[in-house]
Amino acid sequence: MTIYSKVLTVTSLLTASLVSFSLQAAENESQEADVKETDLQENSMEVIEVTSRQRKENIQEVPMSITVFGEQDIEDLGIERAADFISLTPNMTMVEAQNAGTSFITIRGLTQVRNGESPVAISVDGVLQISPNQFNQDLYDIAQIEILKGPQGALYGRNAIGGAINITTKAPTDELTGYAELDIGNGGLKALSGAVSGPMTDTINYRITASYKDFDGLIDNVYLNKKVDFQSDKNIRGRFIWEPSDDFSADLRIARGETEGGAVNYIYQPLHGINDANDTSSKIEANNVGENDRQITSASLKLDWNISDVTAGLILAADELTEFLSGDQFPYSRNISATSPFGPNVFDGVQTQYLDTSSQSAELRFTSDDDNDFRWIAGLYYLQTDRFISSFNGLDLGKGIPRVEKTPPINDDISPATVFLADNNNNQAYALFAQFNYDLTDTQELSVSGRYDSDTREQTNRAPVKFDANSGQVREKTFSKFQPKVSYVYTGLPNINLYANFSEGFRSGGFNQSGVGALAATAGLEGVSDLYKAEESSNFEVGIKGLYPDISTRFNASLFNTSIDNQHYFVFIGSLGAQVLTNIDEVSLIGGEFDFKTSVHENIDLFGSFGMTQSEIKAYSLNPGDVGNKAPYVPEYTINFGTQLHAELFSGWLSTLTLDWEQRGKQYWDPSNSSPRDAINLVNARLGFNRDEGDWSVNLWAKNLGNEEYLAEWVLGGFAHPAQERTFGIELRWNME
Repeated sequence: MTIYSKVLTVTSLLTASLVSFSLQAAENESQEADVKETDLQENSMEVIEVTSRQRKENIQEVPMSITVFGEQDIEDLGIERAADFISLTPNMTMVEAQNAGTSFITIRGLTQVRNGESPVAISVDGVLQISPNQFNQDLYDIAQIEILKGPQGALYGRNAIGGAINITTKAPTDELTGYAELDIGNGGLKALSGAVSGPMTDTINYRITASYKDFDGLIDNVYLNKKVDFQSDKNIRGRFIWEPSDDFSADLRIARGETEGGAVNYIYQPLHGINDANDTSSKIEANNVGENDRQITSASLKLDWNISDVTAGLILAADELTEFLSGDQFPYSRNISATSPFGPNVFDGVQTQYLDTSSQSAELRFTSDDDNDFRWIAGLYYLQTDRFISSFNGLDLGKGIPRVEKTPPINDDISPATVFLADNNNNQAYALFAQFNYDLTDTQELSVSGRYDSDTREQTNRAPVKFDANSGQVREKTFSKFQPKVSYVYTGLPNINLYANFSEGFRSGGFNQSGVGALAATAGLEGVSDLYKAEESSNFEVGIKGLYPDISTRFNASLFNTSIDNQHYFVFIGSLGAQVLTNIDEVSLIGGEFDFKTSVHENIDLFGSFGMTQSEIKAYSLNPGDVGNKAPYVPEYTINFGTQLHAELFSGWLSTLTLDWEQRGKQYWDPSNSSPRDAINLVNARLGFNRDEGDWSVNLWAKNLGNEEYLAEWVLGGFAHPAQERTFGIELRWNME
């Protein structure tokens, strides 16, 4: 029996079970109501509350697959970046390559591409991030992280096609508190972070958090004898909450982040006689060190009024992001243009990209009281985004790389321009949304939600006529869709909840940089358009959630069947330095996941997860020969297994050893399935010592403990990006109590 058949069979059985249990519930409602609630306070399992449906709920009663990391999990597992918690989430992976603002999330087979939107909506303290370049930042002073899987567009909007991530920062306190943390590690790592929180007045509390990190790097450029994965980060965030009465609150958050580091650290394998996603033998040898800088400024204000049995909420937000990157150009060799391996002045130049984004958003939401059998949420959302992006290619004269932003260099003696593309993008989006939850009985809930999104994108070609004959061209396209979701949950069985849902998702289409389609044709890639279509998905999911407080055990399992139309995919044309977005007409995704946490002894906890995604390309007009292949960027499975050992090795100090093993299954990088990356195994370890008084802690940590060598990314044609080596260090923390 194939994996596809097995999943369908299990899905059918679980669906039948849901129906059977629901019928039984209708007959035995009064009896089952007696066992609906379990008094967790008398047991060792904590009650996990989530805000996945825009109100606080017990995670066991929410009809969707959710992975949650609380404050203690974040500390015990050493979660400091997005990649840390993503690697612990079943059916979810992330590739970090090219530059700080570029990350490729894959969640249940829904993928992210360069210059495209994320497949998940990212919310920080209830405020949606606007640019995918904001996501990959250091995480500091975080209270909880929630990962919602499956389309969440009904409440989160047009880019929640694969799920949503809710990040909650620690709230201001009404008593003076804070912390300071020092981190030192290999690769010259030096990091310092801290926070102070307390009351400003009787009704206003504050929290100020800052972090600094400096990392020299571990990956070598063997020609220049320099590290190329260096990075420096500076961040500061202020959060202020004003609560003048029980019926009104205001939450103001202001943040600024600056990143400097390496970029464009690629290897063109064919120069070394290689074209293999598993071959790590070739090394970086470009004659230019790539560089990247990014600045992010964000501000948001949340206002909440309690009016009778309804809460009215207004969220205002503004974000600004600029990012510049530069580096060697295809084929990333030690040569200058005059000595290119393809002939004098044929490739082997330099490249830059500049991005300038600003956005303003507003959301008005009305939420009914939580205690009624019928509960509802309704609101509207508006977003205005202005984005400028330019891409420059120039000859490499051995004099370095010019900083090119909005205009190309003229008669430049550092690097004469060969290609310059630039666009202004004016995007306007609005949405109307509503959710209705109704308790059919004491043990059954039906939820119906929907959202209509309209996203208008206007692009103006700003490249000079010298570089683009379409200079001044204005293109406009509106992408819109109604995204419904229907969910059912049954909570009448002792320690077990069952759910099922159907949902649809939507990710806006857009424009490639003007003229890219024609340039692609000159490189032999026919059929690429300057416009890529909106991506849409439909998903059916069933699941089971178990919680056994008496034996300190919880588990979750789910099965899903997702169909995607016009999945976004990017093609890199090395000879042009062009990144082109295209569509794969139809993709099928079938899979499931399972996760658990249990205490096998008062001093020993076990946790783990398994996720599987069976992907298949059903239609692909750009290359029909790829039909039947696996979808790109989708691991066949993910596995995590870990343990935590607690003991008092030293008097007055609690010691915790955390070990986590992760395996990512084989995955393909392109629709042609030309070269898969085999399964990789990563082990992380953390040994912590926490003083009983709670004021001091010391942690020894290591990531990729076995120093697994693998490629973080591989692009069709043999463009390889090495993954980071083993990192390790020591962390010292002081808590103000």
